[in-house]
Formats: sequence, C-alpha cells, structure tokens
Amino acid sequence: MSGKAPVDPAASEAGRLLCSGTYLDPRFRDRVIDELYVHDERVVAPSYGIDAARVLAHALRARRDELSWAAATAGVWVTAALVTDGWFAVQLLLPCLLLSAAARAVKAARHNPLMRLLSRLLQLYARVLLGLILVTAALAPLVRTDRDLLENPLVEFVHWSLRALDLQYRLLPGEWQFKLYYGPDDTWTRSSSVLFGFLLLLAVLVGLRRERLARTMSGPLSPQRYPDLGRDPAERFRGPRLRLVQELIRGEQHWPLVMYGTANPFCGAGMPFRPWHLSVELRPRTDLGAREPQAVDNEEILRRVVPLVEALRVPSPHGSPRVAAAVLDRLRELVVDECVFLPVAGLRRREEVSLGAEDFEEHRASAVEEGGEKRRHFLRIRVGGWDEDIVVTVFVRVHTQGGMLMLEAAPHVLRPVRRQFRDADGTARCFRRDNAAALALRALADTPRELGAALATLGRGLRSGWRTLTAANSGAPPVGPETSVRELGADPDASLFQAMDVDRYLKTVQDRVARGVQLALDEAGWQTAEFERKAVHLGQGAVYIQSVHNSAVGIGDSNTVSASAGAPAGPPGDEDKGEARRDKS
Repeated sequence: MSGKAPVDPAASEAGRLLCSGTYLDPRFRDRVIDELYVHDERVVAPSYGIDAARVLAHALRARRDELSWAAATAGVWVTAALVTDGWFAVQLLLPCLLLSAAARAVKAARHNPLMRLLSRLLQLYARVLLGLILVTAALAPLVRTDRDLLENPLVEFVHWSLRALDLQYRLLPGEWQFKLYYGPDDTWTRSSSVLFGFLLLLAVLVGLRRERLARTMSGPLSPQRYPDLGRDPAERFRGPRLRLVQELIRGEQHWPLVMYGTANPFCGAGMPFRPWHLSVELRPRTDLGAREPQAVDNEEILRRVVPLVEALRVPSPHGSPRVAAAVLDRLRELVVDECVFLPVAGLRRREEVSLGAEDFEEHRASAVEEGGEKRRHFLRIRVGGWDEDIVVTVFVRVHTQGGMLMLEAAPHVLRPVRRQFRDADGTARCFRRDNAAALALRALADTPRELGAALATLGRGLRSGWRTLTAANSGAPPVGPETSVRELGADPDASLFQAMDVDRYLKTVQDRVARGVQLALDEAGWQTAEFERKAVHLGQGAVYIQSVHNSAVGIGDSNTVSASAGAPAGPPGDEDKGEARRDKS
C-alpha cells in the first residue's frame, strides 16, 4: 500500500488560517504586502504547505476593506465637526484618542506589570471622562428647560467632576471655556441629539465592519468553501499588478530550484533545529579478499537513502486493507524530493529565474557531485503535521572527497500558526449567534476607541501606497527573500503533542537516512563500523555543528548548538532551548 498524497497547498488549513490572519492582524497584513507586493524585486521564499499568492490576495482585499471603513469613520468625524462648529470634536476627541492609546498600551505592556498598570489607569481615566461628557450632554436639554436644575447636587457634581478631569477645559482660553461649556446655545447643531446621532452613526460603521468580517470568515474562508479557489472573491477581483506578482510567486514558491539570499539560505523552512553532520574515513572491508571496493558517488548514496525514507509512508501490516487505509499517521504524507539552492545574486531580472524542468535537471546533475559552496544540492524530506500547522523539513547533503564521506543534515521546523488566527472561526460563530441587542451594545461600547484604529489604518494605507508608487524596485535586480509568509504567521509556542510529533518525525527520518548511507557503504565494500558508532552517538543527542544563526553554521571543537536571536534552534516545547552538546567520549 502506498502513502497518501499531501493536501494541496492552495487548499491547506494552514493557508486558510493565514488568509484569516490578514483580516485580524494589521501588522501581519502590512508585512505580507510589504514582502510580496511592495518589494516585488524579492524572490519569494519556498512556501511549505501554503500558497503565499493567495495569502497576498486576501491581504490586499483586507486592506481595501479596512481603508474603506477607516475613511468612512474619519468622514463622519469631519462632518460632525463641521456641522457642530467644532463642538463634537472638542467634546469627544480627547477621550476617544485616549481610549485608543490605552487599548494599544495594554496590549504592548503585556509583560510589564508597571506599564500595564499605568495603561489601565489611563483607560479608566478616559472612560470616566467620556462618561461625564455624555452625561453632561444628556442633561443639557433638561437644564435649558429648567435652569433651577443647576442647583441640583447631582448636576453640580457632574459639572465639577468634568471641570476637574477634562484637560481641554484647563488648556482652553476663558472665552472658549464659557462658549463650549457654559454658553447658552439653543441651535440644533449643538444639541445632544446631534452628538448622540453621530455617535450612533459611528457605532453602525463599527457593527458593519464586524459583520463583514464575520461573513468573510464564515463564507470564502470557511473550511468548506476555502478549497474552492474559483469561488474566492480575493482571487476573482485582481488588478494587473497583482496578477503579475501572483504569477511570479506561484512559479517560484514550490519550484525545486531555490533562489536564496546568502544571509538566510533556508528562509521559509522555519527555525533550524539541531543541524548535524557525520564524517568518516572510507576504508575497504577486510572480508573482500582480492576484490576492490566499488567507488561510491553522492548520487548513488542518495539513491539508496530515498527508498528507505519513502517506506515510512507505508503503514505497518494490519488485519485488513481497510484498517490499514484508515491509518492517519502524517508520515503517510511524507514528501521526498531533490532541490538545488542557487544564489540570487547575478540575476538581472526576477523573470530570469529558471523554472523549466530541463533547467532544473541540468543544475541537479551538476550540483549533486560538485560539492560547491554557492550552488548546493539537497535531498529534501518534508512532513506536514496537524493540517500543515507543524511542518518538519530535513535537508540532507552527501559529499565524498579525498577518501572521506561527509553526511550533512539541516532539520528545520515551522511552528504552528498563531493562536489568534486559529480562533477566527470561533469568533465568527459567536458573532453570528449573538442577538441584535448584544451586537449593538458591543458596537456602542467599542465605538469611542475605534477612532485611533481608523487613523492608524489610514496612516498605514497612505504609507504603503506611497511606498508602492515611489519604490524604485521594478527595475532593481532581484534579491533574496527577507522572510516568508508562513514564518510571519507562526506562533512561538506549540502544544506538547505537537512537540512530541516533531521529535518523532525528526528521529525517524534521521535513523532512515543514516541506515541508507550505511547500506550504501556496506554494499559497495566499505567499512561501516565507524559510521555506525557515530550514528548511535547522534541518535543519543550528539550534535556536530557548533552554532546556528539564520541558517548559517559555524564548525568548531566545542560543537554546541544554541538558540540565537531571530533563529532559535529548539523545537516547539523543547526544554533545552535548542542546545545540545557533543559526546566527548
């Protein structure tokens, strides 16, 4: 029985969650657009288990939706200020901006107790100030009708509290203080009904924004409809620039000819985890007699490794074919292929990237034996677990030189998609289940703090649009990727189950690779005792590469692998933080 075909990257669960993330996290959305759309001179990083072009389409669609809402919100504020001669803005601008700033500060100060306390105090101050302003506006018609209410203790307390807390009152000249806070004005433009009417209109915009988001999550991005690419609205409405960029991305992201930047050659594969190598002297076996051992080349050794690794896709014998077919182990979807890494430096245009099968075969045939520094051939072994939420990729390279055999492996782990993105479906379901009254109250409560979000959205949109229009990237020579969409959307944490699966995948692949090399040497007539001994040490945790930083390795006597900034080496949930030490014995 053969293995199972892995899920189509364009329809994977991880890709769906990343598309959802473009609607939920503006920073993630901006990074995606900047990497793939603004800097179109950058070759796209390999996309393991996702379609980056589809994520980009949704990022641009989400930005259009957000800009439309932000422009409408800003338009209501400007209209309200003009209609009321500035009274609406003077009354509500300060508390609304403070609420927006406090909400951002609370999120930013998550791990700083003191800053979190200060942010909460600012939030409390803004809420009290806004409440007093709204109560004053509600009491104004009653006070105009009955001036004796000014002597009421409750009304006096509200006015005194507002004067004490309102910073604008202290900063404005006395003439403006009287005009805005005490001056009699019976015109309809300064009435409380106008103020509450504009607030209600802003709340309607907030509700419509959330309703559209919920419809997107439960519609085109639902698990049932997402696999149908033809029904995706983000794919149907595309401009010529997006079409061109998507064609380039889809041609490069899954092609075995990997164009890389020297600073981060394994960009897209995730975080390096315990790179290792074995080197042994090639000595003839003593039981050959008069026979000479056969010469072994790199391709022959890899040819012996591949069947052993591919055999991991076949379930163990079961009582019946039906029971065997029901096995869900993700190793059944293991993918083994060959890839060649080429430096992007030297290309004049991004369209010059070789995407033909003949071009790849020419590079593969030359690179597999040459052992070069810049052009490198790897056997690539990939396992996508948890619906491509965890992706383990092992790059294997064999090289024979001067009577030595060197086996190198660079395992990488893509961690799970962010929890915020995974919770998008539940948030949409809750929104659809809530009654109209609950939705309206929630929108009213959140309306004041949305002004800051609208202004920030407009600012980001203007900045991104300006960079797109003025960036001199269209004629620039291509460069390697700075990051990948999948890595941008990864969570730093993973569950214990996922960490256990990562460890199992890596150890299983490691054992099969070592076994394949051992068999190739033995069948060719070379001694394998030294190789077997080092393989056993490797299986017990020995590591033979000193340090890792952004996929760059340094070899030395201390032989430690430790997590570094930007490229932690440990797997999800690994307690040793990616550090392993060579067995000195």
